[in-house]
Amino acid sequence: MAVVPQAIAEFLGTPTPEAWIEMASSRLPEMLLDHANCELKAASTALGFLYRYPDRTRLAQRMSRLAREELRHFEQVRSIMENMGVPFQRLTASRYAGRLRNAVRDEEPYKLLDLLLVGALIEARSCERFAALAPHLPEKLGKFYNGLLASEARHFEHYIAFARSECDVADEAIDERLEELKAIEARLISEPDPQFRFHSGMPA
Repeated sequence: MAVVPQAIAEFLGTPTPEAWIEMASSRLPEMLLDHANCELKAASTALGFLYRYPDRTRLAQRMSRLAREELRHFEQVRSIMENMGVPFQRLTASRYAGRLRNAVRDEEPYKLLDLLLVGALIEARSCERFAALAPHLPEKLGKFYNGLLASEARHFEHYIAFARSECDVADEAIDERLEELKAIEARLISEPDPQFRFHSGMPA
């Protein structure tokens, strides 16, 4: 049985509602389609750090590797979709991702800090949802989702570590900002959401 890593559960604080898990496990084609889109967007996000901050060597090297890993996950989800006869199409950004990114400040170094913290939140929530969903899925798909836990947890750890090492912002200010973003994220996955997505909130 999949178990949410303790650090992820403590970091998020707010678990995914059971109603969302029930809906997701009954709407696999839609969930897989959005999951594939999420992996593609995650790779694009990692590449975005390379374009914005190419002078930050450690960050650039890690994000290059992360982008390749996210693209591998995208390929794996696409393969599962093909086997299930689920066609791929591009989806627009979800309410979840859009509102988190709208909270990112414009001025540096706070822009970099917020981008990294938002990245950590998204990776943590993905990890938590993979673990929550895995026991409710067909065996092969559940095993695949369970296998993604380690990489998502690792991505979360990298984002948090870079937020503390790359931004020249005091730990107290980082912690304060993190709590603000966590509160936004918790509302997004707890409040009614008219749209079903991998990171959507409660079924409306």
